[in-house]
Amino acid sequence: MVKGKVAEIMQNDRLGGLDILEAEFSKTWEFKRHNVAVYSIQGRREHMEDRFEVITDLVNKTHPSIFGIFDGHGGESAAEYVKTHLPEVLKQQLLNYEKDKENSVLSYQSILEQHILSIDKEMLDKLSASYDEAGTTCLVALLSDKELTVANVGDSRGVLCDKDGNAIALSHDHKPYQLKERKRIKRAGGFISFNGSWRVQGILAMSRSLGDYPLKNLNVIIPDPDILTFDLDKLQPEFMILASDGLWDAFSNEEAVRFIKERLDEPHFGAKSIVLQSFYRGCPDNITVMVVKFRNSSKTGDQ
Repeated sequence: MVKGKVAEIMQNDRLGGLDILEAEFSKTWEFKRHNVAVYSIQGRREHMEDRFEVITDLVNKTHPSIFGIFDGHGGESAAEYVKTHLPEVLKQQLLNYEKDKENSVLSYQSILEQHILSIDKEMLDKLSASYDEAGTTCLVALLSDKELTVANVGDSRGVLCDKDGNAIALSHDHKPYQLKERKRIKRAGGFISFNGSWRVQGILAMSRSLGDYPLKNLNVIIPDPDILTFDLDKLQPEFMILASDGLWDAFSNEEAVRFIKERLDEPHFGAKSIVLQSFYRGCPDNITVMVVKFRNSSKTGDQ
């Protein structure tokens, strides 16, 4: 759903005591289904390069629910491509996997890794043919009854609130200044330099991504995801946050969890409030936040 100014959608609302009626942004997108809410704004950028996807199977449970955040750069084509193709490919693979799970050599982790890498290769072939240098992050979570599996490429981030209110990191950003990434880039013959932030070849502020064919050809940027699995019975989580770096430029993991926890009764489970608060704090980027409430949460409502 596309809308206009903050004033037009918030009327006289105030966030945390801060009046944002003077703030403006060009477009917003919102989504709400069962226990999932998303709020997304273009913000101060000329173009909207964030994308998100939600595929839930709450009725038949023939596959895990799929949640994705894709933060594009250098244009929207890479984020749009991954958003359009990856979740559907995962859905079909998971349907087949669940039919014969006990006899399969696959796992949620191997399925995620295989298809993230294959989507990257497929997309690179298409984008490089048209000299399209766009790239994107890829943060995907698979949620089943007992398990949460999260794959990450880039600097979008996931955080979970456990039963005690603790912020549990679901992913770790891929940044050029990290020792492991610096060493890998150097071995590939690349370099990092500081231009407002640390950047690979002086260009890209993340060390892994999908797309970015010129840097992929140099092997200084790679698409390999980090994948983590979490035991839901052990954590007994209340909710999780998946978001583009527009949120994390304004909020720490712990602050974001506290902020959302106090606003779970809002129509968007706090996603709308935290996006607008990030904008008010001066975030210059597109901002997309997804909040997923878990079934064991006392505030879950209609799950």
